[in-house]
Amino acid sequence: MREKVEEVLEKIKVALQADGGGIELVDVDDDEGIVSVRLTGACVGCPMASMTLANGVERVLKQEIPEVKEVKAV
Repeated sequence: MREKVEEVLEKIKVALQADGGGIELVDVDDDEGIVSVRLTGACVGCPMASMTLANGVERVLKQEIPEVKEVKAV
């Protein structure tokens, strides 16, 4: 599942980089379906970061990879 997550995150990175932000994959828990990511750049400390994570990153990952149950920022 890690490879699939990395592929989807590459697509998402483009949008985040356009706003000066970024995202790094930290871990994928295949058993629990939990993806851990780290927001970088302008996303760090941004008041909209939690919305970006939930409404953007998590939504796209769940849509593309049904095994993903949750995305957490670390």
